[in-house]
Amino acid sequence: MASFLTESEWARSFRYRDFRLLWAASLFHSLCMGMDHVALGWLVLELTDSPFMVGVASAARIAPFFFLGILSGAVSDRVDRRNFLKVIAWAGSVIPGTMAVMLLAGVTQVWYVIALAAASGSFWAFLMTARHSYVYDIVGAENAMNGLALSSMNQRIGGVMGALIAGSFIAAWGLGNQYAVICVSYLTAAALMLTLRSAGQAAPVKRETVLQNLSGYIEVLRHNPILRAMMFMTAITEVFGFTHQSVLPVFARDVLNVGATGFGVMSAVRQGGGILALVLLAAVSNLNRKGLAAFIVVAGFGLGQMAFYLTTNLVVFLVILAFINACASASDIIYRTIMQSNVSNEERGRAMGSWTLSIGMAPMGHLGIGAMAGALGAQGALLVNGAILAVLAVASAIAMPRIRRLP
Repeated sequence: MASFLTESEWARSFRYRDFRLLWAASLFHSLCMGMDHVALGWLVLELTDSPFMVGVASAARIAPFFFLGILSGAVSDRVDRRNFLKVIAWAGSVIPGTMAVMLLAGVTQVWYVIALAAASGSFWAFLMTARHSYVYDIVGAENAMNGLALSSMNQRIGGVMGALIAGSFIAAWGLGNQYAVICVSYLTAAALMLTLRSAGQAAPVKRETVLQNLSGYIEVLRHNPILRAMMFMTAITEVFGFTHQSVLPVFARDVLNVGATGFGVMSAVRQGGGILALVLLAAVSNLNRKGLAAFIVVAGFGLGQMAFYLTTNLVVFLVILAFINACASASDIIYRTIMQSNVSNEERGRAMGSWTLSIGMAPMGHLGIGAMAGALGAQGALLVNGAILAVLAVASAIAMPRIRRLP
């Protein structure tokens, strides 16, 4: 196994000790995210019987990305990202712990749940911005796509495991105990973070204050059209693509009739499709024409969502679900690689803060797809979103020749 990890081309970022430790810690964080995704969606649907409220909860969890994206990038460029990750990893465990205590005590008001979902989103906004930048710090520019792909792979692996655990655990032991398990997983990730040693080979040497970073943010965006284009593509992919997750509980309960356990399986398949794409990207880290590749996979993402309208067969549904999440993972890694590769070393935290801000546009999509699912059904909502995403991807490819030609 050790020989495989050090010699295999697709796993070359594992040569770095701190990357291996960060990868392991991130795996536990991803396990938490996978369990929380299933638990939150199911909890809100059970409390309200409303697809729209499921969308509201998802929006609450993502909204902090928009409001804290710029700040998280400015902070990430100011601090030692390794030490910052250690601090916020411990802080993150408080949120699922509070949720567990609340549910076990019988406090089940939906607005309390949504408030904690927003708190969780605030934690993730800072964690993800710093973590993606720190991956680049560790592995350097040459291995950036490989490191980012492997880092995202553990998010998918943890998501699969978390979804499967949550679907069965909720049915057997209840949501309160599920959130207690999530809290323990957060604490395990935080303990692993404590073992990180190095600031990284590509860590910025010159660090300005947070206020200086904030004041320079507009200049970075104004003078970097590639960064602006990737922010736009990230935003439309989030709003019209990733928000399909909000209606999966509705598909599980009302369209496919597979219950909480089936919802866990669906969430696991969703993550599995992403893993397949990440393995491929990790192996071809020197991918040529990254910009063109981004447009192609986003168009495929949209077309895949439209295909949901044509089936109520579980097997076909799972195949399509795996495909669109392969597209989702591929687009996400390509965006982040392009963004960090086209700014100065001292601006990479702000580049990832811009990415965080862009994915913070997703609440509009979650609210929109929740409302459409209530009016048109889950299948109709994905048909509309998929068509919009596919059209925007093609139109953007035509309108942005410079991005199409990016190496």
